Amino acid sequence: MDFAVWEPHYLEILASFGFSREEDERAAALLATLVGRDDLPALSRLVKGRDVVVCGNAPCLERELGRIPGGSVVFAADAAADVLFSHGIRPDAVFTDLDGATDLLIEMNRAGTIVVVHAHGDNIPLLQHWVKRLPGPVVATTQSTPLSHVHNFGGFSDGDRAVFAADALGAKTIMLIGFDLDDRNVDPVKRGKLMWAKKLLALIGHDR
Repeated sequence: MDFAVWEPHYLEILASFGFSREEDERAAALLATLVGRDDLPALSRLVKGRDVVVCGNAPCLERELGRIPGGSVVFAADAAADVLFSHGIRPDAVFTDLDGATDLLIEMNRAGTIVVVHAHGDNIPLLQHWVKRLPGPVVATTQSTPLSHVHNFGGFSDGDRAVFAADALGAKTIMLIGFDLDDRNVDPVKRGKLMWAKKLLALIGHDR
């Protein structure tokens, strides 16, 4: 999504949650210094013209794993990667702000999983802890103004950002599993994020 199109939605999100654009941009600038490479070309080659399955981390994920078609590209939202890996599925890419990161992320990255690391104002310590430990392919993202090698595909939470990236990079089809955007068994902040995910996904034809 072009940033000029995304920016009004971003400004609305900032107002809704009381987040700071300045802190988002400070985190993005830090991420740019921590990531010494840009593996976006590898992510683009992986996705373009392919069927992509995006796995959210809702409790329903485990029982929906059987729906993943053979030969699909598999994206995981943050800790959904651990669920996949525990069932013998190494995701092709993990979209994460690192709040669910474990050492399994490093193991998957070493084996070739692309880690799409997201910077925002609240995760600077996590960026400092994890990014330099990633030995494999990495793509950096921001929800604010993109930088030369820190990209903005649109989207807000890990799951919907993965869907936006698949759409922007030319996926043939996009299937969502492990998403429960109407879950009421979450805290108010999470409920607000799910509301925004639902609203944003509808912008690119994934209203569910």
